[in-house]
Amino acid sequence: MSERIARRLVVRGRVQGVWFRESMRLEAQALGVAGWVRNRMDGSVEALLEGTPAAVEALVRWAHRGPEAAEVADVEQHEAAAVGLQRFEKRPTG
Repeated sequence: MSERIARRLVVRGRVQGVWFRESMRLEAQALGVAGWVRNRMDGSVEALLEGTPAAVEALVRWAHRGPEAAEVADVEQHEAAAVGLQRFEKRPTG
């Protein structure tokens, strides 16, 4: 089994109402990254990414630009513990 890492992201800017969560889910699926993404009450988007280092870093790079209609101002990134997540899902606002 290859090494797995996890990252928690908070993405700020114009990231709600622009298809960010579904676009991230599709990108994660294409990259083989597990985890979740949700809108936050403050207008940001939060995500937990888990997978191989290369796949997680590719999704972090994607998060810096997001889907076409997004205007990403900042991506806050923190290391997290990999717990063996198996799929990527959209979660309710938290």
